[in-house]
Amino acid sequence: MGFGLIPDFRPMASDRKARLLSFLTRRTTVYGLFALLALAATLQQLSSKVTFADDGPHYNRYNNYTIFERSWDHLRTDQDLYAWYTDEHWDLFKYTPTFAVLMAPFSSLPDWLGLSLWNLLNALLLVFAVFRIPGLSDKQRAWALLIAALEMMTSLQNAQSNGLMVGLLVLAFAELERGKHWLPSLLVLLSVVVKLFGVVGFLLFLMYPGKWKFALATVVQLALLAALPLLVVDVEQYQFLLESFGRMLAEDHTSSYGYSLMGILHTWFGLHPDKLLVVGLGAVLMVTPVLFRSRWTSPIFRLHVFCALLLWLLVFNHKSESPTFIIAMAGVGLWYMTAARSKWNVALLVFALILTSLSPTDLFPRGLRESLVNPYAGKVLPIVVLWCVLLVRLLLWREAPLPTTSTPTPLPNENPDL
Repeated sequence: MGFGLIPDFRPMASDRKARLLSFLTRRTTVYGLFALLALAATLQQLSSKVTFADDGPHYNRYNNYTIFERSWDHLRTDQDLYAWYTDEHWDLFKYTPTFAVLMAPFSSLPDWLGLSLWNLLNALLLVFAVFRIPGLSDKQRAWALLIAALEMMTSLQNAQSNGLMVGLLVLAFAELERGKHWLPSLLVLLSVVVKLFGVVGFLLFLMYPGKWKFALATVVQLALLAALPLLVVDVEQYQFLLESFGRMLAEDHTSSYGYSLMGILHTWFGLHPDKLLVVGLGAVLMVTPVLFRSRWTSPIFRLHVFCALLLWLLVFNHKSESPTFIIAMAGVGLWYMTAARSKWNVALLVFALILTSLSPTDLFPRGLRESLVNPYAGKVLPIVVLWCVLLVRLLLWREAPLPTTSTPTPLPNENPDL
């Protein structure tokens, strides 16, 4: 009891809070939430169309999915995958010919079903992958996903492939931690099939034993994946598609700076950096912490290298757009839930949640968004700052290395003290 006969409700409130937190961090709750996000995004996309001019064609709001699933028909009918098909959708197909083959199952489905399955695949693969990471508690895994949930919704609302991309990379990391070789190689290769910059995932292999197995697995599986389009087209058409793909990438390379470090340099300082030079410098910096072989046995070091890698994919990707940020925020969530609880780390998380995840929403002041965040690539600023912080911490790593073992050491359940 509190004062006099007035009951003290604080224990009951605390108990309700504990039950609520326990409910939010259950596996079934997180799976259910991400499934609901996928289905809500699907319903939203199916409910209306969009047009760019009064007399122009009316496109659906799941334009990206249409680009993906139509690519299979273009491939099997010997059309140029990388030409404009403005009667079907308003953008180019920017993926590999192998990706077009993998979209074949979706092309035969009605849009409402195919889009639903596509969004569910993007949402639930990431959940499955995070819960596959060994050594973490379900609470850590769940909160890491909840931190990234808003960005997942943004990606799903655009019917994008970024959830699939980050899910493949996270699952590859989880299987590396479990001592696998062939499966992680296949998963990284599939991420490359989805988006070419997934190739940086191979950096992780340096920290694990059995490198010759990784090399063999990669060569064999790369050959098989690359040959998939030959089941549909002849060699001459395949060569034409690869050349067309190369031309499209070369033209696309010069088109924008995106939400990236290049975008900040351009909008803040009026600089026009050579994109290849900036990416090359970023690659050197990203590789540097991995060269410290004595640190490979530290499970938290391996995880934070992976988190930094996910952030790197945004910081140095000149084509980054709002739906791409699920990749970075998945890294932010995994980093925060395995980092020391400090005011500095909390501030970094809040900075990312507000400026990266909330700035495009109605919860953020519209005037600030339109005058500062959007014109100056503000959405990526927390990701750039956090990547720099993580890089410095990895370079100045102080954790005593664990005894060397023939298999990776599982991740700890307790938060490390960095």
